[in-house]
Amino acid sequence: MKSIIISSNCSGGGKTTFTLGLMKVLKSRNLEVQGYKVGPDYIDTAFHKEVTKKDSRNLDTFLMGEEGMKKSFLKGSGDVGVIEGVMGLYDGIGASEKASTYDVSRILGNMPIILVLSPKGQSASICAEIKGFMDYRNANIVGVVLNSVSEKYHNLLKYAIEENCGIKVFGYIPKDPEIALSSRHLGLVQSMEVLNLDEKIYICQKLIEEYVDVDSIIDKMQEFHGNVNVELAGKFVSKFQNKKIRIGVALDEAFSFYYKDNLELLEEVGDIIYFSPMRDMELPENLDFLYIGGGYPEIFKKELEDNYSMRKSIKEALEKGLRCYAECGGLMYLTRSIDGTEMVGFFEGDSVMTSKLQHFGYCKVEINSKCFNNNLKEEKEFQINAHEFHKSQVNLNEENVYEIEKRLYNGEIIKWKCGYFKKNTLGGYAHINFIGNLELFKALVCLL
Repeated sequence: MKSIIISSNCSGGGKTTFTLGLMKVLKSRNLEVQGYKVGPDYIDTAFHKEVTKKDSRNLDTFLMGEEGMKKSFLKGSGDVGVIEGVMGLYDGIGASEKASTYDVSRILGNMPIILVLSPKGQSASICAEIKGFMDYRNANIVGVVLNSVSEKYHNLLKYAIEENCGIKVFGYIPKDPEIALSSRHLGLVQSMEVLNLDEKIYICQKLIEEYVDVDSIIDKMQEFHGNVNVELAGKFVSKFQNKKIRIGVALDEAFSFYYKDNLELLEEVGDIIYFSPMRDMELPENLDFLYIGGGYPEIFKKELEDNYSMRKSIKEALEKGLRCYAECGGLMYLTRSIDGTEMVGFFEGDSVMTSKLQHFGYCKVEINSKCFNNNLKEEKEFQINAHEFHKSQVNLNEENVYEIEKRLYNGEIIKWKCGYFKKNTLGGYAHINFIGNLELFKALVCLL
């Protein structure tokens, strides 16, 4: 599968808009498009799926490891792959390019990169910027797309860039407020909340078809010829003698933050039954494991509160010992309330929204072995890579089971506690990709 990476010089440079429009153009040519997103972001992958009609995949070297990231890439399928970058091209952990878009390109055999730039008040200076991106780590930048510019300005910059940088300007996207996507916190509003999303993407498609040389972009796509073992979790189900477990996964507007790799691993060991905490009356029957992922329960707290029977069903099941993993928004849902609006009430305490991010970025989590003593033959602590991103905090009368640390760019380490374990339920703010933490995955779903 030939692929291309869409990157930029910064967040907000037009990557998502161009990525979605390009995907739509490729789909209109009867090509099967596989979407990817560099980094831990859940929201952009949902936008990709709206266009491609298939699950997009995250590529994250910190959460997955290099081998895990390559495995996830190779599990994608289609005629062409479109990889949306994260932040600026070289922006990774701290002040390094580790886990950056460039890092993913390098690991995937120097996958070709298109820079989407939104220039303003520049002419020859943009050439210095582009040359800097090309020379900083010798990235395989194959061309540029100019975003939100006029035809006249595009013509000027195209001449300057091609003369001075020796790379192609594939075209431009005229400024059009109709294709703007709203944001929340530091990311976009969820795709399911954008009422006229199809119209926005259609407009973007038409602009790209008219003003961008898509044929030349396709010609620049490249295959990854890596060789990795894509076997993941099938061998771990032998304990159940081919009797798969029943897994409930919360999925609706309030809870939609799930990595494709996590769901695929669960499918290896069980049958997933999706349900809506907002609309279904109670949990699916005879569950062996419950997974409540992240999302925006605070946005839909009234609907969640009104569904008393579901809240009661979940609390009763957890009190009886149903194994459960609740992540970020899922953790908040299991507390007594979110800003005074009643939730499940399994954990003793409440969630409150805050005016600023409490924790943001990659971190390392040590999970206390007491969480798994009932399942493991010997005590074992898990040290894992994770990611936090939340404008809320929980105030719980429960013991912490996570020791978390984040290393800053200057070597300074900040530490905090989180994570809660009660009966057989583990909840915490940290987002975890199981493909890089298979031992933890096995312990969570009782495969050890």
